Amino acid sequence: MAQMNLTPLEQALDEHFGKVGTPKRDHFERDVDEALHAYRIGEAIKAERLKQNLTQEELGKKVGVQKAQISRMERGYGISVPTMSRVFKALGIATATLDLGVGGKIALW
Repeated sequence: MAQMNLTPLEQALDEHFGKVGTPKRDHFERDVDEALHAYRIGEAIKAERLKQNLTQEELGKKVGVQKAQISRMERGYGISVPTMSRVFKALGIATATLDLGVGGKIALW
């Protein structure tokens, strides 16, 4: 049986995006963090929509957008703060805060 040659993830990242602290690697890490945050917000929207037994179309009508936009948001695409506010308000989530760490917390809506 042939032996597989596996490359550790950190080594592959170093080879493709440079070492930690280089501009290209920092840009990549920021993009990944942003995508993960958007994905988590989309998952929260989807979970609450399903909990309320709403279809994407029904939620879209409550928010005033097309079903396709709800689908994109649930997948982590096209989420802006104003749209997110309208979606969560339509789901009955009246308030949200953003934790800025040492900067404190701010109310989003």
